[in-house]
Amino acid sequence: METKNTDARNIGLDVVPPKKTCDDSHCAFHGTLPVRGYVFEGIVVSAKVPKTLTVSWERKVFIKKYERYMKKRTKVRVHCPPCFEVKEGDSIKIAECRPISKTKQFVVVEKIENKN
Repeated sequence: METKNTDARNIGLDVVPPKKTCDDSHCAFHGTLPVRGYVFEGIVVSAKVPKTLTVSWERKVFIKKYERYMKKRTKVRVHCPPCFEVKEGDSIKIAECRPISKTKQFVVVEKIENKN
């Protein structure tokens, strides 16, 4: 069992807080940004912009006419505080928050470690 980071605030989700600390005001753990609403797991597609990630995940949608499922992909822009070390190809958990910019309404809350 991992120990909880004492300087990270409780955000109300069952996630492991980051080991590092940061001074970003848009961090869910070390800043004042509240999280609410949806929580998704996805894969980082792009990490080229500073503090911004593009995250993608697949979902299945039922098509009533054909009585089949169709795969759809969702891509969103996510704010990544400096306390998370995330690169392309990593699996992360993101949570909805208030709009940070025109395109960012999600923030990283956990980096999922692969068990491979």
